[in-house]
Amino acid sequence: MRIHQTVLTDVLFAVVLSALAVDNASRSGAQGWLVYLVAVLATAPIAARRSIPVLATLIMGAALAGYGLLGYSNGEAPAGGFGILVGMFTVAMVRSPRAALLTFLPSVAGMAVFLGTAGVVSWSLLVLPTLVLLGTWGLGDATRRWALRTQLIAARAARAVADERVRIARELHDIVTHHMSVVSLQAGLAQYVLDTDPATAKVAIGAAGDAGRQALAEMRRLLDVLRVDDLHAESGYHPQPGLADLDRLVEHTRNAGLPVEVVVTGRARPLPPGPDLCAYRVAQESLTNILKHAGPATARITLDYGDQTFTLSVNDDGAPAPAKAPSPQSHGIRGMRERAELYGGVLIAGPRDPRGFGVTLRLPITEDG
Repeated sequence: MRIHQTVLTDVLFAVVLSALAVDNASRSGAQGWLVYLVAVLATAPIAARRSIPVLATLIMGAALAGYGLLGYSNGEAPAGGFGILVGMFTVAMVRSPRAALLTFLPSVAGMAVFLGTAGVVSWSLLVLPTLVLLGTWGLGDATRRWALRTQLIAARAARAVADERVRIARELHDIVTHHMSVVSLQAGLAQYVLDTDPATAKVAIGAAGDAGRQALAEMRRLLDVLRVDDLHAESGYHPQPGLADLDRLVEHTRNAGLPVEVVVTGRARPLPPGPDLCAYRVAQESLTNILKHAGPATARITLDYGDQTFTLSVNDDGAPAPAKAPSPQSHGIRGMRERAELYGGVLIAGPRDPRGFGVTLRLPITEDG
């Protein structure tokens, strides 16, 4: 619909200018159909300026020159020469600078021929219309550059939206995978010992409930970030988890039946929000993989705060069978690796010798944290 409206506007514009051109021709005193045809050709191609801008402008320039060569000019161009100006603007706006240059030169030549046949022999009198045509070229080129810049900004915005969707999907994957794995394992344990060991079953059911509630809380925090109407409601804002929440994560994992040891080396200090969330999610995903794949195992989390590098290692001594170990190219590990690269870090994951699996995250940090 918008394209049809644009074409209709150009056609109406061309009709109005053609009417003015015919009026100019009639007042020139010339007789015959040829004068009106040439006058119309100096303006009517504007109707096709968007589809064939170069050809339309060249036709109008040639018609302007022909109008003068046929002796119809009394010093007044058809429709004031407005048609060739519109054509030059359009060429500069929708075509390359080279195409604009190749259109500009013949257009100047057409104007020169018209002015010469009208009795204008001084080159200085050609400067003003040439400068006007040059200014029209510059205006069209500036419009083209502005449009390209707008498209680039729109493309970057679309890419940012896509990246944000990927980040949200990754957050949801991490939250759901970890907590639902704990719920599943604890529910299975409770079902297995329900008749023989009710106390253990009760503990397992409680751990499953805690994991479910924690999953709901984290998902609620994530969804609160997306709610535009709550951006200024500080009471409804909850920060994303970080290494400060690692103890709670470890406690939940222990309740799920996986012994976890945490070792901190170096001068512990807060990380920036992005790397802090990245490290927490890597630890969460790694512990989830151990629960799902390692079988009977113990885990060890090492946090090493160097002067310029933070290193997080999550290792287990679980089953060495490749069939039970997560692939280094699995979705979860690939997501962790993408997180690390987002903050200039690296992530290495793979089986350990003689058994178990290890994940190592290295992130660059500054001395002031």
